[in-house]
Amino acid sequence: MKITIPNRVFFRIGDVAEILGVKTYVIRFWETEFPFVAPEKGASGQRVYRRSQIEALILVKHLLHVERYSIEGAKKKLTELRKQAKLKEAMTALVTAEDESAIVIGSIVAKEQTAVTQIEALEKQIADLQRLIREPDGQGIEVPGLRRS
Repeated sequence: MKITIPNRVFFRIGDVAEILGVKTYVIRFWETEFPFVAPEKGASGQRVYRRSQIEALILVKHLLHVERYSIEGAKKKLTELRKQAKLKEAMTALVTAEDESAIVIGSIVAKEQTAVTQIEALEKQIADLQRLIREPDGQGIEVPGLRRS
């Protein structure tokens, strides 16, 4: 599944949760564990994230969910990347520019999109088959043993 980050300057926590595909409480927890992703709060007290923070959260999610690091392991990996001056490189490796209006998260989630697309196609085929079973005459299909009225 491709995740698109809209071309905006600021994002609310609900927007970030939707982009990352996680619940808002997960993001709030990550903020406590990884302070560099903690957003500023706007005048209304709501969390306001910048694109760079979303990219950092994408890296955190990748380490935790894809590479299966523990929280402590992810912290060590991020510290190691920072010391090697490769943190930005690691974040940009997960984010590729699609066009001027959006940034698309690459291969990490492409497999998820394929699965979702396949499921949607199967659901459509099932619905079509169910319709054919209910109304075979409407499709010009001869069904053996079916009595026509």
